[in-house]
Amino acid sequence: MVTHVIVSVGWLGLTLCLLTLAIAGATSEASTTDEMAYRAMRTFSDWLLAPLALLTALSGLVLSLGTPWGLARHWWVWIKFVLTLALIAASLLALRGVIGHAADQVAAGAEVHAQDLVMGPAVSLTAYVFLTAISVLKPWGLTRHGQRKRDAELAARRAGRGTPERAA
Repeated sequence: MVTHVIVSVGWLGLTLCLLTLAIAGATSEASTTDEMAYRAMRTFSDWLLAPLALLTALSGLVLSLGTPWGLARHWWVWIKFVLTLALIAASLLALRGVIGHAADQVAAGAEVHAQDLVMGPAVSLTAYVFLTAISVLKPWGLTRHGQRKRDAELAARRAGRGTPERAA
C-alpha cells in the first residue's frame, strides 16, 4: 500500500509540475523562459512519466489482488483501474509526444501552441484528483461479480457453522 501511495502521489506531483511549467511557458514573454519550461517538461516526461505511471498501475493491481477490495469486486476499484490504464496510454502516447514536439519547436525558434501543453496536464490532474476522491469515498458499492462473491462467501460461512440458509 505504501508503494502505491508513494508512486501515485509522485505521478500527481509530476503532473502538477508539468502543468506549472506549461503555464509558465504559455504566459511568458521571454523566449528563454519558454525554452527552459519546455525543456524541463521534456526532461520530466522522458525520465519520470513512464516509470511513475507504470508503477502506479502495477502497484494498484497488486494491491487490489492482495486485499479484500479485489480488482472487480467494487465499482470504485474497477473504475479507478480502467481510468488509470487510459491515463497511462494518454500520457505515454500523446502527452510525451506533444511535450517533445514543443521542446523541439521552441529550440528551433518556432512558435509553440501552448494550449496543447496546458490542456494535457490539466486534464490529467483533474483525473488524478477524481481518482483520489473515489479512493477515499469508495462509492457505488459492489459489482455483480462482487455481489456473487460476497453471497458465496456468506453461504460458505453459514455452511461451515451449520447455520441453515435463509430464503432470500
